[in-house]
Amino acid sequence: MSETSAEDVVATAAVAAAGWRRAGIAGAAIGVIAAGAAAGVAVERLTVGRGMRKKARLALDASGPYGSLRGLPGRAVADDGTELYYEVDEVEPDGGTSPAGGGAGVAVPAGSGSRRRRLFGRKDPAPLTVVFSHGYCLGQDSWHFQRAALRGLVRTVHWDQRSHGRSERGRAQAQGVPLGIDQLGRDLEAVIAAAAPEGPLVLVGHSMGGMTMMALADLFPELIRDRVAAVAFVGTSSGKLGEVNFGLPVAGVNAVRRVLPGVLKALGSQTELVERGRRATADLFAGLIKRYSFGSRDVDPAVARFAERLIESTPIDVVAEFYPAFTEHDKSAALPAFRDLPVLILAGDKDLVTPSSHSEAIADELPDAELVIVPDAGHLVMLEHPETVTDRLADLLVRIGAVPAEAR
Repeated sequence: MSETSAEDVVATAAVAAAGWRRAGIAGAAIGVIAAGAAAGVAVERLTVGRGMRKKARLALDASGPYGSLRGLPGRAVADDGTELYYEVDEVEPDGGTSPAGGGAGVAVPAGSGSRRRRLFGRKDPAPLTVVFSHGYCLGQDSWHFQRAALRGLVRTVHWDQRSHGRSERGRAQAQGVPLGIDQLGRDLEAVIAAAAPEGPLVLVGHSMGGMTMMALADLFPELIRDRVAAVAFVGTSSGKLGEVNFGLPVAGVNAVRRVLPGVLKALGSQTELVERGRRATADLFAGLIKRYSFGSRDVDPAVARFAERLIESTPIDVVAEFYPAFTEHDKSAALPAFRDLPVLILAGDKDLVTPSSHSEAIADELPDAELVIVPDAGHLVMLEHPETVTDRLADLLVRIGAVPAEAR
């Protein structure tokens, strides 16, 4: 096994910073970030060589099963013409799963649904559908564990937010229109209209996905009132994200807040250069991703690498494009739309991106909701502690009769 010294780590950070300086104002800030990442992962770098780490990443990419689940593909069209990609996992009449979309889409005793339609010409009622909305810089595959667990039990829809995953780059944003959370709420409504036009709904959202659900309630309260049977908010916030300190000291967070918007704007205008830099400094940014994604030390390396791949796949100009929307996000006034529903609110106790205090604030507005704070969990709690998230989500579905109790 090749080795690398502390000097190598610092040198790598210096090279990275020098490369980033070509992007102008962004250089200084990115140089600091790169150096910080190097310091954060220095112990690992002392014992594992760069070539070995690259081989390990390639091996995990080749063998990791995460993100491999696929369903019946479809596309919804947003109000600005953007095509939004989604997949449906249907449930066949015999209780099996049909990724290709076969079956009646509702679990009934084998043969009874087709017999009823044949004799009386009646259709089965529209099935309940669980709609999963992912977070910032992620994609529908971030729900891998929950999707695997629910297959065959309930109909699910997984979609990629605009400019993420397999969805089209936001057309309005390509024309210079700033992105707001309300746009994401309208996107979710378009996906529901295309993928689940009838029947009850359960809405599940992580981080930005939860904010998207709040925007949906703000813009389409009648949809929540008439069709939504239950809601799950995972690691999200109803507002005041501009006050989050990201685990930094006061002086550091104030500096970040002051320069980050300009840094991101500069990075977004130098996409090709920045993407080359991201690839060249993958080791350094892997340390940052791990710090801000997970709260425990013993994360499965394949899961950690899977999270890296999800985040790495988001182009830097999309990262820059979405960021301002979070500081402006305030949907606390939309929360009462969920008060009469079964609600699950779940967060990691070590989440540095949307701290658990933000979930507690949502629970204050929804006093009948179930609040779960997961120990030793960071922002990507559904990947870090999938069994806990899946168990609480299954319990919510059992409570509303969407899945049988024994399915838990």
